[in-house]
Amino acid sequence: MILSGLEIEKQLGKGIVIEPFAKEQVNPNSYNLRLHNELVVYDKPELDMKQNNSWNNLTIPENGLFLNPGKLYLGRTVEYTETLQFVPMLEGRSSIGRLGLFVHVTAGFGDVGFKGYWTLEMFCVQPVKIYPFVPVCQIYYHTIKGEYKLYNEGKYQNNKGIQASLLYQDFEINVEK
Repeated sequence: MILSGLEIEKQLGKGIVIEPFAKEQVNPNSYNLRLHNELVVYDKPELDMKQNNSWNNLTIPENGLFLNPGKLYLGRTVEYTETLQFVPMLEGRSSIGRLGLFVHVTAGFGDVGFKGYWTLEMFCVQPVKIYPFVPVCQIYYHTIKGEYKLYNEGKYQNNKGIQASLLYQDFEINVEK
């Protein structure tokens, strides 16, 4: 079951934390999250899953920044969230998608217990100008049935900002030949 916007508000400080919170960002069954002014882009066009790929930071100026097709941009939400008893899900806003900007390409499924900022995997089909602090995606919450363990530790738990892929940590360092 998905929580209503009114229920999201009721759960603030109990099963849900959203900081900062603004009532005008509440939707009928979700909450709008805003794009921070920081982006990360990888240095090389070829990426290796087993490597810590190098990247650079970009700042989105107030007057906007054009994103180019064929390039992955990692952004983050302004809002920090914690989900203590619900399953958080993230989706791009339809108004953003209608401009050809995919805000969260994959991995919109969060874990119950997640604490941190959401890294956004952004990709566009044509050049599109973006601006900082614009509501670009929405978080919504599912109830969870059955016993569960909170996601307390992991590569992306308690992050402080944008996180490039940490998949390389999953590979064994010493592979037997």
